[in-house]
Amino acid sequence: MPTYQWLARFARDFDSLTPAEQRLFLNSVTQFVEDLRAGNGLRKGLRVKGVQGAPGVFEMTWAHDGRATFHFGQPLGQGGPHVVWRRIGSHEIFSQP
Repeated sequence: MPTYQWLARFARDFDSLTPAEQRLFLNSVTQFVEDLRAGNGLRKGLRVKGVQGAPGVFEMTWAHDGRATFHFGQPLGQGGPHVVWRRIGSHEIFSQP
């Protein structure tokens, strides 16, 4: 089973989102986790791709102007991948992904 953690910066970013934005992100995370569990790749609608100039860092689209960045950490236990959420917000997060 996939595991995750939020970096402190991500938590501050998340807290600054509106409740509606938080729900949109969490709904997208549900899809993201389903895809990780299935092991067949991530659905195209999440638009997961690498962040330019930040090797090993990826972005996921969760709204029209909603992005979240993450990287994969060391797996915990015998489950699936460990996702480390780094930033969340609009395109402006890419200045420090």
